[in-house]
Amino acid sequence: MSLPGDLQARLEKEIGAEITHTQTVAGGDINEAARIEAGGDSFFLKWHLRAPAGMFAAEARGLDMLAAVNANGIRIPEVIAYGDGPDFLLMEWIEPERPRNPSLMAERLGEGLAVIHQQTDTQHGLDHENFIGPLPQVNPREDHWPTFYAQHRIAQQQRVAAKNGILPPRRERMLDKLRARIDEFLLDAPPSLLHGDLWRGNYMVAADDTPAIYDPAVYYGHREVDLAFTELFGGFPPRFYEAYDRVFPIEAGYEDRKRLYQLYPLLVHMNLFGGGYTAQVDQIAEHYLGG
Repeated sequence: MSLPGDLQARLEKEIGAEITHTQTVAGGDINEAARIEAGGDSFFLKWHLRAPAGMFAAEARGLDMLAAVNANGIRIPEVIAYGDGPDFLLMEWIEPERPRNPSLMAERLGEGLAVIHQQTDTQHGLDHENFIGPLPQVNPREDHWPTFYAQHRIAQQQRVAAKNGILPPRRERMLDKLRARIDEFLLDAPPSLLHGDLWRGNYMVAADDTPAIYDPAVYYGHREVDLAFTELFGGFPPRFYEAYDRVFPIEAGYEDRKRLYQLYPLLVHMNLFGGGYTAQVDQIAEHYLGG
């Protein structure tokens, strides 16, 4: 494959060597992605010709925040460079491997996530805005977790849905009622550092059964948000949750709160892809409102 000419020139300047090989790789539903080789090294590149301003800069900051934790063997790809015109993010290449010991890999992932969640702050939110996929993720500081989740996660996606024409009156009323009653369902939890977009597509197995995580949408919030996300689409084995619970025991009542925490990523997917996600959003609201 070939890169846009201006992007290739920019990358060669950042790397300090000529790009000798480029190969398309899977990069998710949003961005273009490639493995590139230059100066004897391999790199992972993703780019988007119409990315929202600051999207890759925010992702790079999130990766750096996770990398600073040194989370018990979880590998975070090193950021090499990012920029705009066209927008790109260049990282180290991590070679994917088949796990030789899946149980060991799952334990390392669970233990590492627990360590990440033990990194705390004084308030929920973040000192900058970022993105979940291509959608803006607002992070105003809040002392009260249920307020943060209701106003800056559910309500924010409601506004996007209204703009997209997929917030009919009944759905809007249900989500409004759910937000008004949020204190009945959620704990006022301490702020933990979250990956923020932790589904099966955002972790991989590297050499020596080392898990690697990437594509974060970080902020400080209730750690159950990440746990609920891992269960939404599956792909995390029981040993992962057992290891997590040993390091940072899961609080009583998580199963009752889990579906409400899955509402946010489902709203995001509804706004990005529509389809069956609308029914799942409605089902969760009905579950908590009693039909």
